[in-house]
Amino acid sequence: MKKLLEKISELNVLIIGDLVLDHYIWGDASRISPEAPVPVIEVDHDSYTAGGAANVALNVNALGATTEICGILGNDDSGNQLRRILMESNVPIDEAFILSNKQTVLKTRVMVRQQQLCRLDRESNPEDYKIDLEKQKDLIIEKVKAADAVIFSDYAKGVIDEAIVKLVQKAAKINKTLVTYDPKPKGKVVFSEIDILKPNRMEALELAGIQIGQHDEYPVAKICESIWQKYRPRYLIISLGADGMLLSEKGKIISQIPTYAREVFDVSGAGDSVIASLTTAMAAGSTIEEAVHFANAAGGVVVGKVGAAVAYPSEIIEYAASHE
Repeated sequence: MKKLLEKISELNVLIIGDLVLDHYIWGDASRISPEAPVPVIEVDHDSYTAGGAANVALNVNALGATTEICGILGNDDSGNQLRRILMESNVPIDEAFILSNKQTVLKTRVMVRQQQLCRLDRESNPEDYKIDLEKQKDLIIEKVKAADAVIFSDYAKGVIDEAIVKLVQKAAKINKTLVTYDPKPKGKVVFSEIDILKPNRMEALELAGIQIGQHDEYPVAKICESIWQKYRPRYLIISLGADGMLLSEKGKIISQIPTYAREVFDVSGAGDSVIASLTTAMAAGSTIEEAVHFANAAGGVVVGKVGAAVAYPSEIIEYAASHE
């Protein structure tokens, strides 16, 4: 694994997706409001972290790769806060994607004793977050050409659409650049022939167009076949939460890798860590099986942390060694 991490440190990875600032309000509750049957939160402090595609970028950066991100940021307080967070990790965002007439996506979570009480979202219409390809087409192509891998990080806020996927895939094919996609099916993006498609359990059901009851068995074989017929990914990797990760090729199940038992504090951000580690491992020359094992370990590290977080090489090595 140390040799893999050395190769990852030589990579250039481009992330394209929805940028989010995660805001946490930390406090405690010991009484009920006299105004309504709700708890009164005594606020201790606020914290801010990168969310959405910005968290994917920080995960790639934490693994040692050189990272750049493309997505829409507003020239507002939230956008400036997110830029500072990215700059602290040396993750640049081109000034062309910072727009004064846009609102940065902001998610505020109220946390009481490490548990999320509620979430408040501030965002605009998805049309406001589309990258203007009439102006930025050449810039995007230039960045794809300079990359060893491109990650589409889709949170259905508007950045990822059919046009940008096709543009990137065309440029990537010429340069033999790896393209991976963490999808959000509700965005209804039209795409096909992605190198690695990585939905979670529910997203895979949506992509496959399959509905099941609460107590029905999860139809993995049917899901893999349906997604292959619709989207033709080179590899399909489904994150199954407590059941590990499933690898499929050409609609057939290749393997299922179990997760390791550990205390789970927070699953938010685990998918970001998985797509970051999958992509970098494959771009560094791993087999798909090796990449999935590497991603499984990275995801295991992240769910043991509160909030969107990253997995550092030393943590992944220690975690993998303790479960061999």
